[in-house]
Amino acid sequence: MSDLDQLKISLSAEIAGAADEAAIEAVRVNALGKKGSISELLKTLGAMSPEERQTRGAAINQLKNAVTEAIAARKTALKDQAINARLARETVDVTLPVRASPAERGRIHPITQIIDEITAIFGDMGFSIAEGPDIETDYYNFTALNFPVGHPAREMHDTFFLPPDANGERKVLRTHTSPVQIRTMEGQQPPIRIIIPGKTYRQDSDATHSPMFHQVEGLVIDKSANVANMRWVLEEFCKAFFEVPSVNMRFRPSFFPFTEPSVEVDIQCDRSGDVIRFGEGSDWMEILGCGMVHPNVLRAGGLDPDVYQGFAWGMGLDRIAMLKYGMPDLRDFFNADIRWMNHYGFRPLDLPTLFGGLSA
Repeated sequence: MSDLDQLKISLSAEIAGAADEAAIEAVRVNALGKKGSISELLKTLGAMSPEERQTRGAAINQLKNAVTEAIAARKTALKDQAINARLARETVDVTLPVRASPAERGRIHPITQIIDEITAIFGDMGFSIAEGPDIETDYYNFTALNFPVGHPAREMHDTFFLPPDANGERKVLRTHTSPVQIRTMEGQQPPIRIIIPGKTYRQDSDATHSPMFHQVEGLVIDKSANVANMRWVLEEFCKAFFEVPSVNMRFRPSFFPFTEPSVEVDIQCDRSGDVIRFGEGSDWMEILGCGMVHPNVLRAGGLDPDVYQGFAWGMGLDRIAMLKYGMPDLRDFFNADIRWMNHYGFRPLDLPTLFGGLSA
């Protein structure tokens, strides 16, 4: 057996044994590259006689052509093999359902939805939104709202006090959104029509109370605001919010330092079934407190109570969300449980409107 036959057998075995495209490329370089085994044989032709070159050169070229064809065939087979393996690995079952888009999977927290609903209702009545800081001074949180220093009414709020500052003043986490009423009156001349949604803080925690919770307040100030106006505003709000054609409301005398007279509002409902139904039945449920703005509060806001008067109301957003959507425990609002959010959350593109439906 000649050396060319032995080389052909050896290279054929290497070609057949190449497992991937990288391996077959290595075989090609070792055989046909600049310093490959066949290339080295071709370099010897120059030193041969014409007769030897004629026979030896033809045999080497035959070997080169045979190896080149074998390498090309093996490379094609390996490429097809790699493609088939990738197709098998990346097979997609086209019968599977399409994954929902982020806009479909995402959920709006019920509190955010409630704020949007309330904003839509009162925005339609001509109200604007006002905001203020969560950390307040004692003056704005209590004194300006007719809570004199040492007054027993301050004990109505389990307040979070911050450490004293350099001046010895202890700021507080606001216990209600009412300080924004004073800040608005200081910076804006009547007529004033605002709602104030926001976070509030009190030391209380159970199934219906949380140390951090949400409130919304409303304030109307002008020269002729009266109790009849207040009742109409609250009735229209309740009808729109609970999405019922009519509601019966009951006003009960109460006490709030910043309003006089002060009342608590109950609305008619039916609790006979698993779901509370508003606007029907023979039961009553308290939903908010309200009253005419106290003259001392108007003075603290820089307004003359002999010229201006107004009314205000406030309610817990978390509580009315529980009432409207049947949520049994307030603590679930803040547990970050994705299962709870998927159940009670709202789709982000379903924006509440009065003409399209608040909770459609």
